[in-house]
Amino acid sequence: MVLLTCANQGIQAQDVVFSQFYANPLYLNPAFAGSKVCPRLSLNYRSQWPALVSAYTTVSASYDQYFDQLHGGVGAIVMTDRQGDHGALSTSALSIMYAFRFQLAREVWVNAGLEMGIVNTSLNWEDLRFPDMIDKVTGFTGMTSAQMPEETNKWYLDFDAGVLVYGPAWYAGFSASHLTQPSNGFYGVVKLPMKFTANVGALFNVAEEARRTSSLGLGTPVLSPNIIYQYQAGFHYFNYGLYLDWMPFLVGVWFRNGIGAERWNPDAFIFQVGFQQDYFKIGYSYDVTVSKLTNNTSGAHELSLGVILPCPEKKQRIKAIRCPSF
Repeated sequence: MVLLTCANQGIQAQDVVFSQFYANPLYLNPAFAGSKVCPRLSLNYRSQWPALVSAYTTVSASYDQYFDQLHGGVGAIVMTDRQGDHGALSTSALSIMYAFRFQLAREVWVNAGLEMGIVNTSLNWEDLRFPDMIDKVTGFTGMTSAQMPEETNKWYLDFDAGVLVYGPAWYAGFSASHLTQPSNGFYGVVKLPMKFTANVGALFNVAEEARRTSSLGLGTPVLSPNIIYQYQAGFHYFNYGLYLDWMPFLVGVWFRNGIGAERWNPDAFIFQVGFQQDYFKIGYSYDVTVSKLTNNTSGAHELSLGVILPCPEKKQRIKAIRCPSF
């Protein structure tokens, strides 16, 4: 929280990070809107570094579906992020998006998406503690020389864009967030840095015969390797993952590392488990921190819930994207 007093020195915020990337597809890339064709509801909860007095807690909910009349998908996502004890710094956002869909080749489809959101960032000054409040004998005095900003509640518009290309068993996407770099600082103009995300993945049947179910009632085992790269504010983030989808169960493992200021920074291993049946799915993941914060954070917990609602009758058959559920 002391860093808030240094806002005029060019400190730049970074975006929320989810570990179940494909369980929150609209946050990953607005071009995912309508990619499952049928109405889709996604709920996500993340508690990062709970040992640091609930340092980061994030909740998001999204809905999207494809519309024949619009030749594309429409979606909406609402998210709330709380940082620090009692949520001293909180951010809430509501975004809507549209993804136009067209066929590039016989087995290649493209979604091009645009997103507009309204964001509110608020600061609870009373919950902040500064070094000059500490007395050797009495502890916190409640008095500080830090100057409270004139405005502790900010609203601004935010714009994102993305593209998604996919085939029967592969997919690749790219998105750019904060296109207009809105100011979200409390002390003067502090621009929110743009974020760039690229993802690529594929699905491979493990069994020689692509049977729908086995004698145990399990579907065809499918392996799905994935890479997700993100860049923001001079930092590079690499995520390498592998899923085993054996309906109705899914397990996955990811490794995340960052590179900034010419320094390699291993961050965490991510372990995921999920269950999906018909139109319902639920997933859990745990981030095992491997950086120097290992013994102080208690990792990160993430829970997701997804529902695919009955699909309305379509005038034409639309090909839904095949990608991991979590």
